[in-house]
Amino acid sequence: MIENLVWIALALGAVGVYLSWTAGRLDRLHTRMDAARAALDAQLVRRASVVLEVATSGALDPASSLVLYEAAHAARQAEEEHREVAESELSQALRAVFADADQVEVLKSAPGGVAAAEELAAAVRRVPMARRFLNDAVRAARALRRHRKVRWFRLAGHAPFPLAFEMDDEPPADLADRPA
Repeated sequence: MIENLVWIALALGAVGVYLSWTAGRLDRLHTRMDAARAALDAQLVRRASVVLEVATSGALDPASSLVLYEAAHAARQAEEEHREVAESELSQALRAVFADADQVEVLKSAPGGVAAAEELAAAVRRVPMARRFLNDAVRAARALRRHRKVRWFRLAGHAPFPLAFEMDDEPPADLADRPA
């Protein structure tokens, strides 16, 4: 009788340790996801800031400057639920303005334009990487949260279900290929 109770206690202890380990793993994934979301946010703000600097520098023609300025300003001011659309529109504006390689050369020929072009190129290259890190973390957290043991024992607690950040982040070809 006591021997059976010992085995039951050991089995319950092993299950408890396993559930605790799984909950810790899920917590680490949520922490990784939060860090990746903060890194993406920083890269998006940096990209918008650099675009605003380029747009107001006077190096581009007025129409291109206005398109970039409005898109970057909208991306910086967008509320969270509209952010993906605003950031996609900024990517589209960058591709529209810098669709011609001559536009990059015009920017580089302006005073301080070489540094501005390099900074812009670095900013537009970092956004897709940061978004990929976030979406990888979201994918891993979703995969773990779909397991029955996580749902049955409510190991995720009250954490919201992870959402990927979907946006058009394709950089302009002539900027993306430039070394930082």
